[in-house]
Amino acid sequence: MPLGLDLFMPLPEAVEERPQVVALGRRLFFDPVLSKDLTLACASCHAPERAFTDGRSVSVGIAERRGTRNVPTLVNRGWGESFFWDGRTETLEEQVLRPITSPVELGTKVEAVTERLARDSTYVAAFGQAFGRLPDRESLARALAAYVRSIQSGGSGFDRVMEGDPTALSDRELRGLELFQGKARCDRCHFGPLLTDESFHNTGVAWRAGVPTDSGRAIVTGSLRDIGAFKTPTLREVTHTAPYMHDGSLATLEEVIDFYAEGGRPNPALDRLIRPLRLRAEEKAALLAFLRALAGTIQEGG
Repeated sequence: MPLGLDLFMPLPEAVEERPQVVALGRRLFFDPVLSKDLTLACASCHAPERAFTDGRSVSVGIAERRGTRNVPTLVNRGWGESFFWDGRTETLEEQVLRPITSPVELGTKVEAVTERLARDSTYVAAFGQAFGRLPDRESLARALAAYVRSIQSGGSGFDRVMEGDPTALSDRELRGLELFQGKARCDRCHFGPLLTDESFHNTGVAWRAGVPTDSGRAIVTGSLRDIGAFKTPTLREVTHTAPYMHDGSLATLEEVIDFYAEGGRPNPALDRLIRPLRLRAEEKAALLAFLRALAGTIQEGG
């Protein structure tokens, strides 16, 4: 397991992360067999070379159908407490099936996929080895979730500093870490091994001219207080996951820093943690250097 991560990964009851299950999940993840028209795979939006994102502002599915939200990274999601920008699912087994059935993503039905897999003798053999049965909804979800849990990032300069090696970061990066944990207030929401509080916040990014463009977490909870609130993303590999925010509206880390330095965007439900930071140019540069130092080593499928 990469340096800096929690050695304990919570798993649903009866889940076994056996090598053959992970290997099957990896094969499925990269295979367009999961899409309606056999043109896209999970990896089409979650590309390993982009820290399992796609570099677009919002997702693009089959027939070039555009979604409304940015593709989040999958690194370290095995420790996640909820999934999607609005937290609509609580387990990876539930999450991995949603893109299959979304009309703006892979656009098909789980049953159609399992029937397709059952007609492929190589998949029949792989599912038999992994689960002792033909492909079905549960085994498909378990295989894909097992692979996603294997996608892990750690071992960054930040992790090495936390392990007692102050030389792992430059003076500027160390100054950025000091700001991250102090004046810039980043660690109020980005903390722990995952560098996220796994919670939801309204930063104002969804608001335009006093009107929310996306209800965010409120879609799930029905609470007015959650309008425009979105899940705190991990900052691991953040230098590779542009553009940023739930809608991909901020193209660079410099823009993200400026957005928070200015106190977000005012709205009736702005999170109480969001406030102007009055960062000087050299402080922004140091903070940027630290954020870039959060890139570590990504491993998957092991």
